[in-house]
Amino acid sequence: MDMITKKKMIMAIAAIIIAISGYYFFVQAETKQVEKDPLFAEMGQQDKELTKEKVVKSEPVIIKVDVKGAVRTPGVFIAKPGDRVIDLIAAAGDFTKDADADKVNLAQLVEDQMVIYVPRAGEEAVELADAASASTGGPVATTSTTGSSSGNQVNLNTATQAELETLPGIGPSKAIAIIEYRETTGKFQQIEDLKNISGIGDKTFEKLQDSITVQ
Repeated sequence: MDMITKKKMIMAIAAIIIAISGYYFFVQAETKQVEKDPLFAEMGQQDKELTKEKVVKSEPVIIKVDVKGAVRTPGVFIAKPGDRVIDLIAAAGDFTKDADADKVNLAQLVEDQMVIYVPRAGEEAVELADAASASTGGPVATTSTTGSSSGNQVNLNTATQAELETLPGIGPSKAIAIIEYRETTGKFQQIEDLKNISGIGDKTFEKLQDSITVQ
């Protein structure tokens, strides 16, 4: 191989090396420019925030409910979102033979720190409230044992459909609407919230305001 051919090969190889090096530095420069660009930086930050949000949303919801009274295995149980009183009583081994199941609102949705007290036959409302309070060391967070509260008043937050239908001017359709309202919107904060339900106006409310409570 003569000298001219060797020089041409060396120059060709050098040209290839220069081209590859130039391409590498060009790509590096573009990458750094993108990282410095505030728009891309903001997009990167948004991606990080979305990732964090997904992680937070994926954390499981823990609902602990204290089941007491006339059940086979009373104790604290972990419930799932959407569970109702009947599900927690089943987790506690079901009712005992002396349980007064008619006083329990089985359809009520459960919530964290809730106390479900199942009364025994013959227990009065005051007695079962005192028993639940004594066993928890404080007031009962929610009344899940009966739809009625003091006197003959009906508790809008815990009453069953049958109990709601005992109110003046409340039939099956309105009773169902009341239950759907508290399950989708949340507990009634005051009895006047009842007027938020379609079909219950001032006149109907006046007839039943003395018969209802939201305790």
